[in-house]
Amino acid sequence: MAPSPHRPGATRVQSVERAAALLRAVALATGQDGTAAALAESVGLNRTTTWRILTTLEDQRLVTRDDRSGIYSLGFGLIDLAGQAGGANLARTAGAVLDHLAARSGETAALAVVRDGALTYVAEATANAVVAAGWRDRAVSLHATSTGKVLLAFTEPEDLDGSLRQRADGRLTRHTPATITSRAELDEELARTRERGYAVCRGEFESSAWGVSAPVLDATGRAVAVVSIWGPSERLTEDRFEDLGHLAVAAAGEIAGRRTAAQDATTTPHP
Repeated sequence: MAPSPHRPGATRVQSVERAAALLRAVALATGQDGTAAALAESVGLNRTTTWRILTTLEDQRLVTRDDRSGIYSLGFGLIDLAGQAGGANLARTAGAVLDHLAARSGETAALAVVRDGALTYVAEATANAVVAAGWRDRAVSLHATSTGKVLLAFTEPEDLDGSLRQRADGRLTRHTPATITSRAELDEELARTRERGYAVCRGEFESSAWGVSAPVLDATGRAVAVVSIWGPSERLTEDRFEDLGHLAVAAAGEIAGRRTAAQDATTTPHP
């Protein structure tokens, strides 16, 4: 039987340890500290070994490299892993928050995570008086929903090309007459989303569904999940966006806090 990894003399895989050390270094790095040379120095590896590991991590989308500056940052693949591994736990953590959010907004509140490269709703709550189509277990467009736009807004720009499905002519897929199909227009929308902290949707994926969404952020400022409030256009009107956006931001912050507390509880040793 293989020795326990918690016991002295346990068998370890050096390449995995080095990759894990580099991932942690990338997560902590700011500015030029994120170059391959600086990362090599911070983890005590030679540059050739560091470059090979970083290239492998980049192939797996666990890190991403800015071609102009050479600076590495955490990749979109980590969000996917978090969604696959923690979606169920996060949904349970978020349950009470979503119930409260649905009651306050009078609309459907939902939580989405990335699974297998797609943005998928894993939990939802509906106000008692609301009759709405369920979004749970549905994968949705990134550029045509407030949920997707939040994820894109709080993801590194170099990850966007691999996350967005564009047509042969370079335009984004149109779902309704309101869908944003221009990449330049989408970039402007994402900038507004980052500035106010939430995204909006005006029937861009389904004409009848309007909504707002806010990111559940990790310690690095990346979105690990998205909180949304959805409703029909006759009820969830544009003049409600700001108030509902603030509600979604507050709920996302509460879920992030509960997520951190739950992680701390599982990693803190007990006497």
